[in-house]
Amino acid sequence: METSEIIISGDTAGTEWRVPVFRFKGSDAKAPSTYLQAALHANELPGTALLHFLLERLRKADAEGAILGDITVIPQANPIGLAQSHFGEMQGRFDLGSRTNFNRDFPLIALSERETLLEDVARRPAAGRLKRMLLHAALGADLVIDLHCDDESLQYAYIDDAFWPEAADLAGALDMQAVFLSDGESTAFEEAVGHAFKHQGGEKLKSVPGRLAVTVELRGRRDVYPDMAKRDADGLWAFLAGRGVVADPAHAAKPYTGPALPLDNIEMVRAPEPGTILFHRTIGEQVKAGDLLATLITRPGAADGTLEVKAGHDGLIATRSSARYARRGDDLMKIACHEATRKDRKPGTLED
Repeated sequence: METSEIIISGDTAGTEWRVPVFRFKGSDAKAPSTYLQAALHANELPGTALLHFLLERLRKADAEGAILGDITVIPQANPIGLAQSHFGEMQGRFDLGSRTNFNRDFPLIALSERETLLEDVARRPAAGRLKRMLLHAALGADLVIDLHCDDESLQYAYIDDAFWPEAADLAGALDMQAVFLSDGESTAFEEAVGHAFKHQGGEKLKSVPGRLAVTVELRGRRDVYPDMAKRDADGLWAFLAGRGVVADPAHAAKPYTGPALPLDNIEMVRAPEPGTILFHRTIGEQVKAGDLLATLITRPGAADGTLEVKAGHDGLIATRSSARYARRGDDLMKIACHEATRKDRKPGTLED
């Protein structure tokens, strides 16, 4: 194993960011290479815990000669966001300097243009340099997994159509309860990797066998527990074994039996008015159109001071807000539905 650092000099004098990188050299040149990162949104830590325990297993495998494909692991990909603590709350989703989501504005390039990411990179702001250096590292691998989490959530993933259903092995290994088939039309990290894989230098490819770019949502932000992280690490190990990245004679593939739905089938339940949230349903529950999901106390104490929020479609509650006060338009839930929920959804991600 080789340990190094990505060093990002700060945008003000006297500051510097360091990103630890762990690399394992594989023994089989034909085995797939893999890139794993976590906490691009710095306050999403289930992936950091997972990779901590996976690295324990990879070090053991390295000593036993069981690493077949090259593996790069970045357990905490965003030290800039990690340092943005204000009034006791970490602000790890948006760069406070540029007001940009740390998981947006990744360059969309062809795979053959990978080295252009580092041209004049020192002249860019720190967050932009971090994004380009992470993307450059990822595009050196065949399999790229970006570990995130939602608010309160089931285990699910965003996977581009170009990698499905081949990626069902990852969904099965990690016991995912849903897969959202994305359209690859945003500038998020995983979709920038997917864009490069689909545009390898010529025309856009509809499928890319042997490649993978995926965002895994490891439940909710508070789901950081040792047994859970170890179990997820075992699942990711099983995926690597199934793809021939590591050698494990005891590996047995686990089928994925959950739904795989396009983003058009995701109902984004939003607060029509501001108020205190009283949830009636929780993640993992199946609901029918018209079911009561939440009550908003919009005018406390008034006889008509509440508003009911109901499901628009049948489906599975995949996520729920951990907040108990909503501003107008705030996301309350995502429901994975059996049919398209709207016809006017713009291509790209569901939320900022």
